[in-house]
Amino acid sequence: MRSVLIIGAGQFGCHVARTMSELRCEIMAIDIDEQSVNNIMPYVTNAQIGDATNAEFLRSLGVSDYDVCIVSIGDNFQSSLEITALLKELGAASVISRASNDVQEKFLLRNGADEVVYPEKQSARRLAIKLSSDAILDFIELDSDHSIYEMAMPRDWIGKSLVQLDVRRKHNVNIISLKRNGKLILPGADTVMSDGDVLYVIGDMKDLRKCFRI
Repeated sequence: MRSVLIIGAGQFGCHVARTMSELRCEIMAIDIDEQSVNNIMPYVTNAQIGDATNAEFLRSLGVSDYDVCIVSIGDNFQSSLEITALLKELGAASVISRASNDVQEKFLLRNGADEVVYPEKQSARRLAIKLSSDAILDFIELDSDHSIYEMAMPRDWIGKSLVQLDVRRKHNVNIISLKRNGKLILPGADTVMSDGDVLYVIGDMKDLRKCFRI
């Protein structure tokens, strides 16, 4: 069971806490506002009202004992920056901080954040890529160059096997699985594509455009 410290119990912090609670994580939440603490209480193991910019208060939480510390403050960047730096000074194993723009992201990384999440930017990118083509149903970004894409089956692929399509050699795109009638299938070379299949592929967007003629 992973232990998590969430600092900032606003909407973003509550969404993180709710999902991590469903995944059976042990969660401590901190916020300076009593109502925010009350709002997050149903999703956490414990919660406290307190000022996380206070080094003594933060030290009392034993931040080094948590697997990950999440700074989810969205409306006070100075506090977010101070807390991020304090967490690393106090020996936090992993600090993930929220940013609202590119400049904040840069400064948080320079001041101790191991990772920065930028919800508005990431959501906008996800939406833009999904809307760029009817063929792209969804995607998971792996790094700046590669993603796993959920793709609609091209009409001219129906009735052909993977070995006939040979997309790995031709386009540098790998088909890792497909969904057929709601069930996930790990395809072999002789698997024949059917109408209504959904493909899960991994590759670079540039190669993907060529492969699926986007």
